[in-house]
Amino acid sequence: MDRFNFHDKIVVVTGASRGIGKSIALAFGEAGANVVVAARKVNLLDKVVKEIQANGGNSFYVRCDLTKDEDIFNIVTKTIDRYGRIDILVNNAGISPWVKKSEEVTKEMWEEVIQTNLLAPFLLCREAGKIMMKQNWGRIINIVSVGGLVALPRQIAYCATKGALIQMTKVLAIEWAEKYNITVNAIAPGYFATDLTEGMRASDKVSKNLLQRNPSRRFGEPNEVVSAALYLASDSTSFTTGSVLLIDGGMLAS
Repeated sequence: MDRFNFHDKIVVVTGASRGIGKSIALAFGEAGANVVVAARKVNLLDKVVKEIQANGGNSFYVRCDLTKDEDIFNIVTKTIDRYGRIDILVNNAGISPWVKKSEEVTKEMWEEVIQTNLLAPFLLCREAGKIMMKQNWGRIINIVSVGGLVALPRQIAYCATKGALIQMTKVLAIEWAEKYNITVNAIAPGYFATDLTEGMRASDKVSKNLLQRNPSRRFGEPNEVVSAALYLASDSTSFTTGSVLLIDGGMLAS
C-alpha cells in the first residue's frame, strides 16, 4: 500500500471546489500529498482547504478563471513559489453550459467551451510539463468524459472538446514517456451526480432516458472516481500512459 502513499507529493487539481474535483483533492490530502486546489469560487475553495487541513493534510487554494490565460499561468507560478515543484496535475475543470441543437450554437458559446475544456488543460499540461521534465518525473491526469468517445446529442462543443482532450492526452503520453518519465492518462466518467448534470437529473424524462442507457441504472457518485485518480498518479502506473479509463457504470459496454 506504500505505492499509494503520496507523502510530500505536490498535487494540483482544477475544478476542485465541488463534485469530482473536490473528491479527488480530498483523497490526495488524506494520502499525504500537498494539494493545490483551483477554481473560481473562493468561498468553496476555502472550505475544501479547511477540510483537507482538518484531516491532517496540507493545502492552499488559487482562485482561477480558466477563460483567462493569466489565471492559468498563475496556478503554476503560485505552486512553484510555495512548493518548488509540481508532481501531479489533475485537469478536472470543465463546463457544459448549454444543451442546444448544433445549428443554434453560437461562435461565442463554442469558444467559451473550447477555452475552458481544451485550451486551459493544454496550457496547464504544457507549463506543468516543463516543471516535470526538469524533475524527470510526473503524472498528468485529464478528466475527460464518455462524451469524448460517443456522441451526446445537443452537446456538440462539449463532445468535441472531450474528444480532443483524449487525443491530446495520447500525444503528450508518447512525447514525454521515455525521455522525461512523465505519464499522461485520462479518466472518462459517465453521468455523475454533480452540478454539471443537475439540470438533466432534475428532469424525470431526461433522467430516465439517461439511466436506460446505463446498465447500472444510476448516476455515479463523485467519490467513485477517486481510486482511479490515485491509481493513475501512483508508482504502480509507471508503465501506463496514453490510456483512457472508463468509469461509466457500463454505459459504453452496452
